[in-house]
Amino acid sequence: MNNAHTYFRPDSVGQAIRLAGERAPDFRFIAGGTDAMVNRFQGTDASSCLIDLTGIAEMKQIRLSADRMLIGALITLDELERATEVRAEAPLLAEAARAVATPVIRRTATLAGNLLCENRCIFYNQSEWWREAVGYCLKCNGDICIATGGKGGCFSKFASDMAVALISLGASVRLADKNGEQTVPLEDLYTGDGVQPRRLDPTAVLHTIEVPLGRGFRSVLRKLRRRQSLEFSSLTSAVTTDRHGSVRIALGGVDPRPILVTGTTADDPHTLIAKTVKKARIIDNDTYPRLYRKEMIGVFLQQSFEELG
Repeated sequence: MNNAHTYFRPDSVGQAIRLAGERAPDFRFIAGGTDAMVNRFQGTDASSCLIDLTGIAEMKQIRLSADRMLIGALITLDELERATEVRAEAPLLAEAARAVATPVIRRTATLAGNLLCENRCIFYNQSEWWREAVGYCLKCNGDICIATGGKGGCFSKFASDMAVALISLGASVRLADKNGEQTVPLEDLYTGDGVQPRRLDPTAVLHTIEVPLGRGFRSVLRKLRRRQSLEFSSLTSAVTTDRHGSVRIALGGVDPRPILVTGTTADDPHTLIAKTVKKARIIDNDTYPRLYRKEMIGVFLQQSFEELG
């Protein structure tokens, strides 16, 4: 493990962006550190500078407007789960937060950290000596995907549970960089490339998540994992309908990016399920077999549609 030689704790988004610009590309934003510090111990992150965002107070607030809930990116998953506003206006988010890791980790892990956590693969998320012994893959400067045996691309799986829930609700994110601010649909943040999974300038700060309100959302969340704590997801699904008959299906853990399929309550559920299953590029890079995870997509979605009536 390479220890960081420099540590900064800015007190504003602007200062964080300036420091990142001065240190790029050899830096890492950090908040809860539950993902970033593990990567440093495993040797998959060797940046010499850490920029700690936890001193930025404006990124730790939840605010309500007439049609949106604005959630600061540094809200911890534990705070998100317990927040009265979230439980009342978007209970799916509280449920998704409660499904992440363990109570101890949720007290430290932030919402933005979960949205931006690195894609995972059982052949990559190992110690340095393990990766060297098995052979370096496309995600760590090798020339082959060990999971598939091919050179066409990295299919490390998308690991964020919170992104799946938020995408099903039609959430957007506010990003800030040296050129100003922009708001984009959350699903547009992800590329589908396992090596470079995010469409985000390295010096940009994700500072607010916007969740639409007043649409009469009804949602169902499902998560597949070997243990009901700690484990990263092998499959996460969220299905949300609104009072206008819109349906948004989001999946995680079965593709290098989150999968989104939209429809209406008038559509045939089996058609929507088949369309969603077809979009998932599942490979054997998880503790569960590929075919089992693919079959469970249909099971989870069928259960969700039945629960939603």
